[in-house]
Amino acid sequence: MPQHRTIDTLLAKYSESHLHPTNELIHFVCVPVIMFTLLGLLWSLHPLVAFAFAAGSMWYYLRLSKPFAVGMFMMAAVMLSILAALPQAAILQLSLAIFVLAWIGQFIGHKIEGKKPSFFEDLRFLLIGPLFVLSFLYRRLHLAY
Repeated sequence: MPQHRTIDTLLAKYSESHLHPTNELIHFVCVPVIMFTLLGLLWSLHPLVAFAFAAGSMWYYLRLSKPFAVGMFMMAAVMLSILAALPQAAILQLSLAIFVLAWIGQFIGHKIEGKKPSFFEDLRFLLIGPLFVLSFLYRRLHLAY
């Protein structure tokens, strides 16, 4: 009997409340935006706080799946690079406003889906959401995760 990996179990459970095509589309847009703006909010405290959060997330992703960890590392590196290039005075207000709008989008998606967000049951799903989005890209590119 094949062993079922933790990442497969988490993605399967996460997808149970993300089956409606409109909710999926909203998540494909809002999850990366939330990830970027969360890093922006943390960057506003201090860039090292954003780097520490990204590093901790990478450690968690590495424990789940090396290929996902690589993808998330590349995404985080791009996002942190963008934050480093932005005018520092604009990051907090911009991140906060877009963070709130993206979460409103997420809740609209779940209203359409008719199911509550997964993280209400398990906070780990806040870190699984980006992997859910990345898994679609990996499947399209025929990459294993």
